[in-house]
Amino acid sequence: MDDIVFLFDVDNTLLDNDGVQHDLSNYLTESFGRATEQRYWAIFEQLRGELGYADYLGALQRYRLEDMHDPRLLRMSSWLADYDFTSRLYPGALDAVQHVRQWGRPVILSDGDVVFQPRKIECSGLWKAFKGDVLIYVHKERELDDVERWYPGRRYVLIDDKLRILAAVKHVWGDRVRTVFPKQGRYANDPKAVADYPPADIAIDSIAELKKFNALDFAPG
Repeated sequence: MDDIVFLFDVDNTLLDNDGVQHDLSNYLTESFGRATEQRYWAIFEQLRGELGYADYLGALQRYRLEDMHDPRLLRMSSWLADYDFTSRLYPGALDAVQHVRQWGRPVILSDGDVVFQPRKIECSGLWKAFKGDVLIYVHKERELDDVERWYPGRRYVLIDDKLRILAAVKHVWGDRVRTVFPKQGRYANDPKAVADYPPADIAIDSIAELKKFNALDFAPG
């Protein structure tokens, strides 16, 4: 059992996922036109509402069913698969992971599909940085028993850009977890998205700021 297990979200916590989506929008518009770009994102949001997580390849597959006779769509999967995710890591993200390793075990705790999300984590260098300690669920806040089974700890630190997730985990684990809220990305900076939830134990402006903290900062409050 580790003394502290540091659970890191990926999208908009360690990696600028808004930037990835911006690049994808530009690619779709330039390669296929504005109508295709808008339709893809409409399907993407519809599918996220159904599944509870972002499924880029699933949205592409559903779009293909609408337009089976456009061979250009086959190029979209290659763009997603070959994207340079290392360029979208937030400055200081890997240093922050290494910094907390001196006190406990860093683990990725992410939502996502079973194909694209692992590839994103692998190609960004995060899988290697976390030494293979990676968990990906459909609804991670509902899988805390499984998290404890794989990574038992006396206490936990959860770093996530969504107050909804932080609040849900805090409700279950109570004082066993310290929640850290990096105010990065659209959800963290959307007043409506944060208004309904209590503040995190710790708020930081960027993931790089995690290097300013020491072990005592993560002690139960």
